[in-house]
Amino acid sequence: MSIQISIELPESAFSVLRKSPEEFVKEMRLAASVKWYEIGMISQSKAAELAGISRAEFLNALDRFHISPFQESLEEITREKLGE
Repeated sequence: MSIQISIELPESAFSVLRKSPEEFVKEMRLAASVKWYEIGMISQSKAAELAGISRAEFLNALDRFHISPFQESLEEITREKLGE
């Protein structure tokens, strides 16, 4: 089940990314999902679902946005390895 929402955007918003309104909405959903994943609000699978793409496509999008697919920081991984 899905819910449709409507937002108002200035016409100039679509020219910023040189996208049609449909493509712009897709890109906006993806960007929001990537950001929410980056800050740890949602998992990869939930982010992919929100973006309307497969998990593999989401991993490719993370690379495109220069976001690590790993939510743990190097410090957290190191502490875990050292048993702290």
